[in-house]
Amino acid sequence: MAETVPLTVIARLRGDFSTKFGIPRQSGLVEAVRSAVVFEPEFRNPDALRGIEGFSHLWLLWEFSQARRTGWSPTVRPPRLGGNQRMGVFATRSPFRPSPIGLSCVRLERVQWDGENAPVLHVLGADLMDGTPIFDIKPYVPYADAYPDASGGFASVPKQPSLTVDFPAPLLALVPEEKRAALTGALAQDPRPPYQNDPARIYGLSFAGLEVRFQVAGDRLTVCQVERAEK
Repeated sequence: MAETVPLTVIARLRGDFSTKFGIPRQSGLVEAVRSAVVFEPEFRNPDALRGIEGFSHLWLLWEFSQARRTGWSPTVRPPRLGGNQRMGVFATRSPFRPSPIGLSCVRLERVQWDGENAPVLHVLGADLMDGTPIFDIKPYVPYADAYPDASGGFASVPKQPSLTVDFPAPLLALVPEEKRAALTGALAQDPRPPYQNDPARIYGLSFAGLEVRFQVAGDRLTVCQVERAEK
């Protein structure tokens, strides 16, 4: 039997993505996405964050809580390769791993020291679903964490937004102004599974309490409906 160790959930991510679909596939791809790291009650101690404001970025270690499995596979199909080619699980960032632990680098926007649930970390560019358990937070240290000459394997070239987003003004007006850039950025990343390319299909994305429906034809995404999500 493989050895197991206990992990403590110290916080949860609070954000606008209530489901996995549509979340940017890597942290930092859509920096306009705003989220909050809300600590569990026993860890709401300002002393634990002393000095954190001196760092512009943080590492979040978290659980792929929607990808829990009892077994594991040595190979997976990375979306980056179109979902048609298998690679070793440890050569990818797939959520389907023996230990479902994620690692994300986010920008620290500000620390909320007062008010409900304080202290709270407000961050930009997270690729986590609302409610994601967080195991640890560490500062990003440029001299040790950045290797400009590193080889990136099959993911060496940054994936640029692949779709032009056509968001009709009457529908865009239904989205809070401060959330429009994040939603548009997430849509531009093409949230569809790589094997789906049906221009007639209507997709749905849950974001900030809204249900956003869209179609994709070629390199153009067209938003066709925005309505308040049912509770």
